[in-house]
Amino acid sequence: MAERPGPRREPRMGGLSLHILPTAGTMIGICTTLIGLVKIAEAQIGPSHVDEYFGLAALLFLASALASYLSMRDLTGNRLGARLERVADLCFMAGLITLSVISLLFAYETI
Repeated sequence: MAERPGPRREPRMGGLSLHILPTAGTMIGICTTLIGLVKIAEAQIGPSHVDEYFGLAALLFLASALASYLSMRDLTGNRLGARLERVADLCFMAGLITLSVISLLFAYETI
């Protein structure tokens, strides 16, 4: 049975960016909370650089949020919005990977 051609759907503007922007904002808040918790834990375990690493992860999420926002604001209709959305996606994934690696290393007390 052959598929009937239906109406073509145009890709939504900012489809992925609509998900990245609020989630990246939430992840910045999580990184900030983790920095505070590490500062409290440092009183018990001694100084570490984990809070600085969580700060770097927060910067990746900030770059993701900014690129996502700018991709949604692209009113020119050219391919800049798609490129910014790709940058937002890559920064977001890099932030998630960084956050996971830092957490794993901190849990095993290697950093």
